[in-house]
Amino acid sequence: MIKQSDSTKRVLIVNASPRTGGSVERLLEAFIDGLDDDIDIVRINIAHSHVAPCTGCMVCRTKKECVLPIDDAYRILSLFRKADAVVIGTPCYWGNIPGTLKVLFDRIVYGLMEEPARGFPIGLHKGKKAIIIATCNTPWPWNRLFRQSSGTIRALKEIIGWSGFRIAATMQRGGTRNSPVTEKDLDKARRLARKI
Repeated sequence: MIKQSDSTKRVLIVNASPRTGGSVERLLEAFIDGLDDDIDIVRINIAHSHVAPCTGCMVCRTKKECVLPIDDAYRILSLFRKADAVVIGTPCYWGNIPGTLKVLFDRIVYGLMEEPARGFPIGLHKGKKAIIIATCNTPWPWNRLFRQSSGTIRALKEIIGWSGFRIAATMQRGGTRNSPVTEKDLDKARRLARKI
């Protein structure tokens, strides 16, 4: 779904949750509500995408493209390249990101960073912003102390940071099973939109 405007600023909203109407989707929708009207918004849901797993052939590192048959990884990478900012909303799975999101990042690594023969990786998205929103069932403060939602944030910071994005803000919400997202949480997500 795309909100069209005359602005050249584009924000990619990545929903890594398979749950329709769940905590992640509600927080992302609130975030979108907080954006200015002159921003182009593109939304993708990883659960509705078809991305084959990386085979580890490493050909993409030299060819600068994946050799696997065309699937949604190519389309999603194109959206990352066109975006001025990326907002990733994800649930916590075992203190980390869902496997579907990890598979996507494995597949598009060549479009996120270069890896020269010597030296550190070079992020291909310098000058762009990123915001990360994570939810988990583990209640506060254990979601942070046991590295559940904080582990999810850490994993995404690693991927997004090496890709060159500047992390503008993060949001963690624990205990979503027994304590659903509140209006206060939604307001916090709306305020995060000011960081774009």
